[in-house]
Formats: sequence, C-alpha cells, structure tokens
Amino acid sequence: MSSPAITQRLPEGSPQPRASLTGAVYLAYFLTAILAQLLTSRNLIFAGNAVNLISIGLYLTLALLFFRMFKPVNRSISLLAALAGIAGCLVMALGVFSPTLLPINPLWFFGIYCLFIGFLVFRSNFLPRILGVLMILAGVGWLAFLSPAVALHLSLYIEGLGILAEAALMLWLVVRGVNVERWNRQAVAA
Repeated sequence: MSSPAITQRLPEGSPQPRASLTGAVYLAYFLTAILAQLLTSRNLIFAGNAVNLISIGLYLTLALLFFRMFKPVNRSISLLAALAGIAGCLVMALGVFSPTLLPINPLWFFGIYCLFIGFLVFRSNFLPRILGVLMILAGVGWLAFLSPAVALHLSLYIEGLGILAEAALMLWLVVRGVNVERWNRQAVAA
C-alpha cells in the first residue's frame, strides 16, 4: 500500500490509458503508412501523398506520446528521441512536397529515433527489455540501410527487422500497456 506522500507526488492520471493510446496511434501510423505506399505504387500519387501526410502527423503525435511515456526513464534522452522523430517527420513531409530538392534521407533521423527509443525501453522497468533490444537493432538497421551496398544486399532483412521491432512494441502497448506500478515508481524517482 502506498503512503499518501508518494501518492501526492505521482504524475496525474494513470499511464495505462496513455500507453494504450500510444500503441493505437502507432497502429494507425502503420496502417496509414502502408496505405500510402500502396496508393503511390498504383500511381495514385495525390491520394498517396495525402495519406502519407496523415501518417506523418500520426508519427509526430507518436513522438510526443513516447516523450511523455519515457520522461521518467531519462528526460534528456526522451527529449532527444522526440526531436529526432520530429526532425524525421519534417524531412519526410518536405520530401512529399519537393522530393528532388531535399538531399537528406529521413532514415537518418528515424534510425536515431529507434536507437533512443530502444535505449529508453531497455532502461525502463515498465516494459520488457527484449523490446528495447529489438528497437536498438531496428535503429542500427535503418541507419545501415543508408549505405547503398547494405541496401542492395540486406534491405529485405533490415526492413523485416524494423517492422518486427516496431510492430512488437506497438502490439505490446496496445495489448499489455506498461507495468503501472513500476512506471509510477520510476516517475516518483525521477
């Protein structure tokens, strides 16, 4: 049983609904990003770009939700992760409007984002560490994907690993959420 002093210092609201919301936004991002790819591959460019902008908005939301979730683990790393995610979204959005003018690949930012999120998951005590390891591997994979030689030979494996890692984290948040007691303890300690 928790003491009244500890209960008063806890952040407002339960982290469980926010964890479920984070997982749901992650799922919505996945679905809209896949739809955007399908539309674009069928030469429905305008519709694909419109859906892609929606998926970018969802990913921006996801970056902010993860920032809030992982603040108790490490506020600075959580902020850096959010900034990397936001930067990747901005680069991707600019690429939608002018794909030939932007020499920066958003994977630079999303790879770093996955590394940071993986680190935060691993360091948290309210999510399984294996999810953190998978996200770190996905981050390394997304960054390695930027090398033309790696992309040529390993792209299928890197994409599979990235999708597996992100889907595992997303599904865990949707189905299980976070360990509320451990999240609260970590929030009080922070």
